[in-house]
Amino acid sequence: MGNSSGEAILSIDQGTTSSRAIVFNLGGQILGQHQLEFKQHFPQDGWVEHDPEEIWDTTLSTCREAIKEAGLKPAEINAIGITNQRETTVIWDRESGKPIHNAIVWQDRRTASLCQSLKEQGLEGKVQEKTGLLLDPYFAGTKVRWLLDNVEGARALANEGKLAFGTIDSFLLWRLTGGKVHKTEATNASRTLLFNIHTQSWDHELLDLLEVPETLLPSVEDCCSDFGTVEADLLGAEIPIAGIAGDQHAALIGQACFKAGMAKSTYGTGCFFMMNTGERAVPSTNRLLTTVGYRIKGKTTYALEGSIFMAGATVQWLRDGLKVIESAVESQAIAEKVGYQSSVYLVPAFTGLGAPYWDADARGAIVGLTRDSGPDDIVTAGLQSVVYQTADLINAMINDGAASSNTLRVDGGMVVNDWVIQYLADILNTPVDRPVMTESTALGAAYLAGLQAGLYKDFQEIESYWQCERRFEPALEDKQREQLYQGWQTAVGRIKSSQ
Repeated sequence: MGNSSGEAILSIDQGTTSSRAIVFNLGGQILGQHQLEFKQHFPQDGWVEHDPEEIWDTTLSTCREAIKEAGLKPAEINAIGITNQRETTVIWDRESGKPIHNAIVWQDRRTASLCQSLKEQGLEGKVQEKTGLLLDPYFAGTKVRWLLDNVEGARALANEGKLAFGTIDSFLLWRLTGGKVHKTEATNASRTLLFNIHTQSWDHELLDLLEVPETLLPSVEDCCSDFGTVEADLLGAEIPIAGIAGDQHAALIGQACFKAGMAKSTYGTGCFFMMNTGERAVPSTNRLLTTVGYRIKGKTTYALEGSIFMAGATVQWLRDGLKVIESAVESQAIAEKVGYQSSVYLVPAFTGLGAPYWDADARGAIVGLTRDSGPDDIVTAGLQSVVYQTADLINAMINDGAASSNTLRVDGGMVVNDWVIQYLADILNTPVDRPVMTESTALGAAYLAGLQAGLYKDFQEIESYWQCERRFEPALEDKQREQLYQGWQTAVGRIKSSQ
């Protein structure tokens, strides 16, 4: 795979279903990689957990294998970057390093009643003003509260300063440095409900509100920082950890969206759309999230984010649930055959609707069926639903006063489908760029580490490495675009619960 001359960067990409490590060269090309899946635990309906020890074991194994595949000695890795599934929450014993409970995953809904109680006390406005977030079980703060209230002895130990809280980045950092470093950075901190995104510090009022002792918390750094050094016996050399960001923020960096108005959309299981809003934290009146995009050299760049629960997962349902396709690849040819003319709409609200609706009680539906409708129409409608939901997010952002994007950069497994990306360009009436390197999340973490290590001079240099594989230009008449999108909005209106 070739020698790095000490300019290789190891990126740890710790995701929801797998841990992955990729070794990049300075140009952002992959020298070696390895990936391992791990078990999902569902102890009760709506509860989702991971075993932190399994996350640690798979992370360590993938790092070792990726370095080996790259044909490098560990000492030839210049720096390490970490990106991670956000909001997933771990509390561990500071002395032994052992977690007190399984990690509670971002998808977990066990704190719904606590969130509802806080809403009924009229506290959501205050929380949103400080954090940019909504009161939802998605975020880490209420998970911390649950662990302290439900794991025997946890609160007493926390009050004595014997426990540590972290999102997955902090937990991995602690383990990689042999328990020497308890830190996080601004993007992961901004997803906890405990961090004030305007003062860039843990907020005592929010800590009191959620009954979280400050002794639990990591210190908060810039995304590029000295995060300590990996213990030599773990990877075979002491390697500095120099960059960390939550997965969607890392993808924003990997896509080189460094100017206000630039946006990326990641299509995996769900879809995460993030727009750079520059130095301004744009408050959302349309139930989007105002978040830290990244923080470099003490300067915070903000972003607006919207989440769609069902993107690639909709295609999985068409394959495994309805069994109308045998593989995701088939869907492109089917949609090309059906085209834009079908009157069928699939609203994939299988676990409720995400942004900008945040309707947990809405459920999926297929609308507009006629005697002529068949499986191909439903498959096409499934693909179209991902595009329409993206349009919902962009319209909400524009209504919030964010600058409209001139182009959209896309990544994730679903973007190999040319038909979907062309439809996206047509419905958004915006050019859509698909990059050569679609591993944007891992690449963003590598860029952050490289910046801190002095391998890159600035964002301008990183931007020069971004390459477009194909640009999809809109080619649909306004009238047809409006009719198609209006049909979607009508379909969504039919399945929304009366909140």
